[in-house]
Amino acid sequence: MTGRFAADGLLAGMISLCLTGGATAHSIKSEPKEAVQASFDIVETTITTNNDTAVFTTRVRGEAGSKKPEAIGKFEGSGIFAYVWPTSLNSGEIGFDNDQGIVALAVTFHPDFDDAAKGGKNRDVWHPHWVVLAKDEACGGGLKVMDIPDGTKPKLPPTWPGVPLLIDSPDYPTTLKADAVAVTIPLSLIGGIAGASYDGVTAGLKVNGNLHAPLLCVSDVFKIASGDLSLPGKVTSSK
Repeated sequence: MTGRFAADGLLAGMISLCLTGGATAHSIKSEPKEAVQASFDIVETTITTNNDTAVFTTRVRGEAGSKKPEAIGKFEGSGIFAYVWPTSLNSGEIGFDNDQGIVALAVTFHPDFDDAAKGGKNRDVWHPHWVVLAKDEACGGGLKVMDIPDGTKPKLPPTWPGVPLLIDSPDYPTTLKADAVAVTIPLSLIGGIAGASYDGVTAGLKVNGNLHAPLLCVSDVFKIASGDLSLPGKVTSSK
């Protein structure tokens, strides 16, 4: 699933959640697809809570994180690979203004630039971000990370990396081992996660070559765990 269908599917899934009050599945399992590169071929996605933490996990058919984008030596036009969990969370629950778009956790790799908080370095490691997404037909994958227009002063989380996007760079423990990607987050930092709905996606993103809005596009969708971005997963306790 790529392009406009991906964006329309995600928005339709969000509308469905609002109308039906959520879904009943706990994890999302997906049949392997040989056409998808093995390290991005999702076979299962889960979000569980345990005591005071939430754990976001995606399992793939191959070795997680083994495929990385090629460096091009500059920021503009550079590529990003990502393991993504779109959720039903409100943007206000992760430190932005309320109702800004679709909230997703993403574990990313981008060799051409750093976007860690407070000037840190992260271009050589897989690392987590919160992003706020919105539909944009100018993007190959039909979605963009929300831009911050010039002259505006939106609410931003303390670990915002200083780029004109609704993106956060928290330092959550993140592991890629064998076939799994996992991120552990203190529950105190993500209000509303208990009982939230989610999906799993692997995707490529690209920085606009002209550095104009949209600055960061979803350029390709490799696989969607549910197949239709309906957010059928339900966050549950592992106790």
